[in-house]
Amino acid sequence: MLALFHAFSMKCTQIQRAIKLGDDELVGSLDRELEPLVTAILAYKATSLLEMYMQLQFMSNLIREESDDRSRVMRNSASLSSLIDRYFGGASEAAAEVLMAFSTGKNEHEGEVASFDEDNVLNDVILDSLPDRVAVITRDYRYLYSNAANSEYLKSRPIELVGRHLSEFIGSELFEGCIKSKLDACFAGETVDCHYPAYRPMDVNKILHCRMTPLRATKPRGEVIGALVVVHEVGAVSANMLVA
Repeated sequence: MLALFHAFSMKCTQIQRAIKLGDDELVGSLDRELEPLVTAILAYKATSLLEMYMQLQFMSNLIREESDDRSRVMRNSASLSSLIDRYFGGASEAAAEVLMAFSTGKNEHEGEVASFDEDNVLNDVILDSLPDRVAVITRDYRYLYSNAANSEYLKSRPIELVGRHLSEFIGSELFEGCIKSKLDACFAGETVDCHYPAYRPMDVNKILHCRMTPLRATKPRGEVIGALVVVHEVGAVSANMLVA
C-alpha cells in the first residue's frame, strides 16, 4: 500500500510543478493518471489496523483537498462510505472504536494548546488549529498524517505527504544519525524528548524541541502503531541537550 501512496504523492508533486510552469496540457494528462491510483488505493484490502487507518485518512484528505468540486466530494464521500462498510459492515461504533488511536503522557507545553492523553482522540480540526507542527509517523518511518503547520513547513499538502519517508525531508544524515534511534525508542513504548538544530538553511541557529509519543491501537492489545510527533521552536539550549 505504501508504494501506491508514494506513487500518488509523486504524481501530485509533478502536477504542482506543471502548474507552476503553466503547462495546462501536462496538468490535465497527469491529473488523469491520478484516477487509476485512487482506484487502486480504494481496491486494496487492508490487512492491518494501520492500513485501514491509512486508507480512511487518505479519503478524508482527498475530500478536504477537493472540497470546491461538489461532484468529486460526493464521489469521494461514497468511496469513504464503501471503505467503512467493507471493514466494519456499517457499524459506526465499531469503526469509531477501532480508528481511535491514543497516546500516553503529555507535557506542560502540550497542555497549553491541547491534551494528547488517553481521554482524547486524534482530531484533524483540533490538530490543524495548533501552532506546533504535528505529525504521525508509522513504524517504517513514513508520514501517515501531517497537520496544517507541519505541511506548510514542508511546503507540501497533507495528502502529498502520506507514505513518504521522513528522511526525504530531514536528510539521511540527521535521520540515520539520531532521529531513527529516537523513533525506535518511541515504537518500543517510550515517550521521547529531544532538541536538535533546525535543518533548513533559512532557520540557521534555530533550535527545535521534539516530543515523540507512542500511538497505540485501542484493541486488541494496545500495540504501538506509530509515533505522534510534536515539534516547536525553543530558545537557546545547552550543547549537551542536543541530540547525539
